[in-house]
Amino acid sequence: EGAAADVEFTVAQAELQRLIDETSFSMAQQDVRYYFNGLLLEVDGSRVRAVATDGHRMAIATRAEGVSGIERTQVIIPRKGVMELGRLLGDGDEPVTVSLSRNHLKAQVGNFALTTKLVDGRFPDYERVVPKDCGRSFGADRETLKQAFMRASILSNEKYRGVRLLLEKGQLTIQANNPEQDEAEEVVPVDYDGDKLEMSFNVSYLLDVLGVVSSEQVRFSISDANGSALLEAVDESDALYIVMPMRL
Repeated sequence: EGAAADVEFTVAQAELQRLIDETSFSMAQQDVRYYFNGLLLEVDGSRVRAVATDGHRMAIATRAEGVSGIERTQVIIPRKGVMELGRLLGDGDEPVTVSLSRNHLKAQVGNFALTTKLVDGRFPDYERVVPKDCGRSFGADRETLKQAFMRASILSNEKYRGVRLLLEKGQLTIQANNPEQDEAEEVVPVDYDGDKLEMSFNVSYLLDVLGVVSSEQVRFSISDANGSALLEAVDESDALYIVMPMRL
């Protein structure tokens, strides 16, 4: 499948950089499922998408950029390659040309070219993980939510990092406690009008998402107490974040 499998596309450096920034924090570190230790890059007709997961959370970012006429192609870039690509890319409109073959990705910026080997493996069907019918959703001020989670995280259990979220009309209560029985409770006003709901999450994962989302408002959607949370920016961002629940 030599040169016939090759796919090439050109996008603005800033666009590819943003895809990496919005997703790469969700890659696994040293998972035995080695394909989790990398970033899925998917090119599909009219869009470029990056997906990263460690099995507990997932990040999906999409750019509808001029990559028309390409059949759906997926490659997994290893962690080291993702880091090197991030260093190569600038934040301007200058183009980067990405060439994909079966085993390698090559990125060309001006006179510089970076080649990285690809991870040989099948990435999970990420679209199946996206919660489909989130009956309950609320909006909140990103910075207020982030500060509240940060304060609660200080008192969460260092090992499990779990916090309990109590959602009710107009407010979200965040509770953390640790083995020393210290307790933290934060109340954040939210735009919510549904039933009461209690759920638990790893606070580090929620903070990671709030750290990369740049919109002033975030939307938090959930189907039920045992479901995954879907977090997204309220503005035009094309990034989605999924955080699996914890049992506390």
